Amino acid sequence: MHRYANPARFLRIAKPLTGWTFWSGLLILCAGLYWGLFRAPADYLQGESVRMLYVHVPMAWLAMGGYLGLGIAAFSALVWKHPLAEVALQALAPVGATFAALCLITGSLWGRPTWGTYWVWDGRLTSVLVLFFLYLGIIVLMHAHDEPSRGAKMASVLALVGLVNLPIIKFSVEWWNTLHQPASITVTGSSIDGSMLWPLLTSASGFLLLMAGIVLMRMRTIIALRKRAARAARMAASA
Repeated sequence: MHRYANPARFLRIAKPLTGWTFWSGLLILCAGLYWGLFRAPADYLQGESVRMLYVHVPMAWLAMGGYLGLGIAAFSALVWKHPLAEVALQALAPVGATFAALCLITGSLWGRPTWGTYWVWDGRLTSVLVLFFLYLGIIVLMHAHDEPSRGAKMASVLALVGLVNLPIIKFSVEWWNTLHQPASITVTGSSIDGSMLWPLLTSASGFLLLMAGIVLMRMRTIIALRKRAARAARMAASA
């Protein structure tokens, strides 16, 4: 894994992967959303409002998965000081924050016809809101210092501390009395009918590839900006 921490080697791999993940993700996402929004059956209890499932659930999965990725990048930055770890941290945080925000928005829109309210301060919703604020805190700390490495170090510490929130999100529906339903998909199986499960998994796959493509794009851009800044600093020093 250390050999891929070299920015030049990473860029050779990332350049073709960026287009492949982004465009294939967009295509799969369109197929999954069409399947879920227009072809899948309505729920016998929730009716047409259940179609929010195909956006909200992938957003929740990727908001949590993105934060786990932040934790791995933060650990790598602090322990092994990988050159790309700080870049990954900076690239992933805004994308993860966007997915967390969309998770909260779509959940509220789904909650209104299902629960009769847009928001309740239960364990699941509150812990996801905390996740969103953790993302924002990491973004702020990354840009809090003129020296990027100092900001990245502080952001990495927050990212690692915030990992404790992930199991709280996961098990909140089991630990506390909550309006939010328990997980319908587990490692042992799914309680969702196949006519709704497969478009959900297709949509989630599309969102995942799209997220990967965006993060790779951002990482390449950050590396290019850092190279330009370093070149400008060298020219200024030699002038």
